Amino acid sequence: MLDIDLSMVNWARAQFALTAMYHWIFVPLTLGLSFLCAFFETIYVRTGNREWRNITKFWMTLFGINFAIGVATGIILEFEFGTNWSNYSWIVGDIFGAPLAIEGIFAFFLEATFFAVMFFGWNRVSKKFHLFSTWMVAVGSNLSAVWILVANAWMQHPVGMAFNPEKARFEMESFFDVVFNPVAVSKFTHTSSSGFVMASLFVLTVSCWFLLKGRHIQMAKKSIVVASVFGLLASIFVFVTGDEAAYEVAQKQPMKLAAIEGHYKGETSAGIVAAGILRPGKQPGDGQDPFIVKIKIPFMLSLLANRSFTAFVPGVDDLVYGNEEQGIESTASKIAKGKKAVNDLALFKQARKENNNTQAQIALEKFRKNQEYMGYGYLNNPEEAVPPVAIPYYAFHVMVVLGTLFPVLFAAFLFFIFKDSLLKQKWLLPIGLISALLGLFAQQSGWIVAEVGRQPWAINGLLPVKMSATNLSASNVQITFFMFLGLFTLLLIAEITIMLKQISIGPKEEN
Repeated sequence: MLDIDLSMVNWARAQFALTAMYHWIFVPLTLGLSFLCAFFETIYVRTGNREWRNITKFWMTLFGINFAIGVATGIILEFEFGTNWSNYSWIVGDIFGAPLAIEGIFAFFLEATFFAVMFFGWNRVSKKFHLFSTWMVAVGSNLSAVWILVANAWMQHPVGMAFNPEKARFEMESFFDVVFNPVAVSKFTHTSSSGFVMASLFVLTVSCWFLLKGRHIQMAKKSIVVASVFGLLASIFVFVTGDEAAYEVAQKQPMKLAAIEGHYKGETSAGIVAAGILRPGKQPGDGQDPFIVKIKIPFMLSLLANRSFTAFVPGVDDLVYGNEEQGIESTASKIAKGKKAVNDLALFKQARKENNNTQAQIALEKFRKNQEYMGYGYLNNPEEAVPPVAIPYYAFHVMVVLGTLFPVLFAAFLFFIFKDSLLKQKWLLPIGLISALLGLFAQQSGWIVAEVGRQPWAINGLLPVKMSATNLSASNVQITFFMFLGLFTLLLIAEITIMLKQISIGPKEEN
């Protein structure tokens, strides 16, 4: 086993998580606000009402501020693959780099071209061409997200590739399989629609602030109507895509599903935990009840995981220690096969170096037999294959609870606006005022589920995180961690400050 500085690996993990979580503050707003701006401007072009132009320009200004800060954090995120995760970049760069390169083309050509027209083309191009540019920015922003999410989905469920033992790296065999990976499809639809919800909540928050201040009343109400309709439809879509995403997790990453449900002992007709408190110190195989208290809905986990009320859903213990009756291989068996694969690969490379083709061929044939378990060969014990259960469990349930609240909130705003009594609802406006913050919690929780639930893998089942890192000292990563923490905090403060200033100014009344 290679000598790995786990302290460095953990700091690199922390730095990447820090960057990703800061970046994801801005991305959902970009995805959703771009479409909301397009909706507002479409209404303006169709009605000719200058008030809608003022509304469009106001929200477009906030979109532009958010977009600029988001780009800065995104660039740093991509650079970290080369600085802290060079082994990962080498081993899977042939596959992972392709969607990132395409994303760059969309971002810098499609988005940037029409972005300039959208912001500086008022009164310089025709109404219809300006509207077309706004729509293209919305489409381009979301197409950029497609490729990032394709890359991430491949990490969750690697397809369309083959391992090259000569170079010790994975190489793409089918770009089509990578792009249309079922995990990628569900991840994009769920993530983009949740971004639409987040942006709609942001519009509610700002509009409620105006209503509570007694300013720009009509502008705020009109913005709320459009955002609530968009947010309500997106919320319904989030529910549908979330169900599909959970099904894909159950099929492709059963350990992640077991973690987010605190599901240790596999069972048929398994119920889903609607709410519960995990038992601190619970370990795989210790026989303790994983919950201190729980509320369970019968049969629903089996339905979610396998589309059947009576299906068997494996738990953490089944996946770690095996379940012969259900045909589930133990992690210990996979580790043993993985270590053989790692050893045979080393023998193959040594024989190649010595130009001993006969021994190389023998070693290669042995390697091929256990190749799919190679990643497990770098684990020290079966329990290492279990993610930290509490983190994805609680994050998942926070996400679900908030995701259930949002459509109710949008419906309530629409109901009281059409009854012309929104200003009388003193309880609803304060909730709307904090709704963007709640949306941010839901967004961050979703990514915690996706990424922490995948641990200990960088590439699920193939490459552990600890084997992906660059050979740096922990102190080097610590220094840059705190540098980035300071930089990102300053960027966030700058965004909030500029946003608040623009919001306090409000929409410019152009006639």
